[in-house]
Amino acid sequence: MFRSRLALCYLLFVTLIWGLGEFVGEWTLPTLLLAYAPATLWLLPAPFVVLWTALRRRGLATALAGTLLAAWGAGSLHWRPQHPGPLRVLDYNVNSGYKSTPERLAAVLKGADADVILLQESNFQPRGYPAALAAALPGYSVHSAVEVMTLTRLPVLTAETVDLPGNQREVLMTRLQWRGQPLTVVNAHLGTVQVMDALAQDFAYLKLTRDRREAQAQVLQRIAARSAGRLLLGGDLNTPPRGLIYRKLQAAFGPDAFAQAGRGPGWTFPSLRVRIDHQMARGLTPTRATILAVTESDHLPLVVDYR
Repeated sequence: MFRSRLALCYLLFVTLIWGLGEFVGEWTLPTLLLAYAPATLWLLPAPFVVLWTALRRRGLATALAGTLLAAWGAGSLHWRPQHPGPLRVLDYNVNSGYKSTPERLAAVLKGADADVILLQESNFQPRGYPAALAAALPGYSVHSAVEVMTLTRLPVLTAETVDLPGNQREVLMTRLQWRGQPLTVVNAHLGTVQVMDALAQDFAYLKLTRDRREAQAQVLQRIAARSAGRLLLGGDLNTPPRGLIYRKLQAAFGPDAFAQAGRGPGWTFPSLRVRIDHQMARGLTPTRATILAVTESDHLPLVVDYR
């Protein structure tokens, strides 16, 4: 009986963890931790549960169901058809350039051949870094705000910035022209939920960072509400592909491009095996979304083709 219960408990465990993280998420501090925990943690018990039930020949189907659900939740079973599109957008947290040089970073960006490049943590060091990077990328116009930078080969109609509450960053909005029609591109870097503070039992600061992110998400929602026509949000949103903020941003800006046109888990922050950099768009259809395997930052670039 224990062997069957083991498989059933694992299936119920995965279902509960997924459901709480997805639909409750940031409402409470415990479910906040579930929403932001790497989904690969759900898979850790799977080999033991499957092996145990296989050896005992009891509960194997239930164990496999739990394993498949965990693998699906972790993105391991994510596989979408892909084909090139006429508009290519890259977003990349470049970690202030600490792990690269202007020349090496420019080579990565050139190789991606993107029409629009959205950089976060663009407060480059040393001081001459931005000018050297721009010089190495001829053909792109450059627009900057506090800690974000947008480079584009498309005609720029307007550019403006909006403050983000709770940190010293800005949202950069550039209104571009693509195929004869306007396209508003929003470049954002949201704050981080300080999940590690829970280990130090500093729940007050954990709640503060959660509330700040909620206020920042509301800024983006207001931007989306007043932006007519085609709209694209890209950047380091510090949000895993689940939870309330993630769903609110999709409702405001459109579906997650990687969810529609990506393959695999799509980890953009590989050290923690999470996907926290996103593109969401309305009025555009993603046809291919890929993660570039480069080492110029602690993040990886997300490249999306649209039509």
